[in-house]
Amino acid sequence: MVDLKIESKEVNGIGIIVLEGEVDVYTAPKLKSRLIDLVDEGKYNIIIDLQKVEFMDSSGLGVLVGGLKRVKSHQGSISLVCTQENILKIFRITGLVKVFPIFATEEEAINSLKGS
Repeated sequence: MVDLKIESKEVNGIGIIVLEGEVDVYTAPKLKSRLIDLVDEGKYNIIIDLQKVEFMDSSGLGVLVGGLKRVKSHQGSISLVCTQENILKIFRITGLVKVFPIFATEEEAINSLKGS
C-alpha cells in the first residue's frame, strides 16, 4: 500500500498543499483533515499540487469537492496543479474540469489567484 505524503506551505497568503502518493479511501481522510486545518487557519484560497499523485479514487475526489464547498462559503477557491494524464482523465470523465481550475505549474495557479 502506498501512503500519501502531504506537505503544506503558504505563498502570498495562499495555502498550498503538495501531495505525493495515492489518494484513496485509506488516505483521503488525511487530506480532508489538512484542508479543514487550512480553512480553520483562514486560508480560503488553496492550491493543491497533484503532480506527484499516482492514483486518485472517488474518495479523493469527494474530499476535493467537500473542500471546495468549505472554501466557497468564505468566497474562496481551490485550484489544482496537474499535468499527469492519468489523473487529468479522472477529472475530465467526472466533469470536474469545469469545477476546478487546473494549471500546469504552481506558479500559474498562484498568478491566477493573484489576478482574481
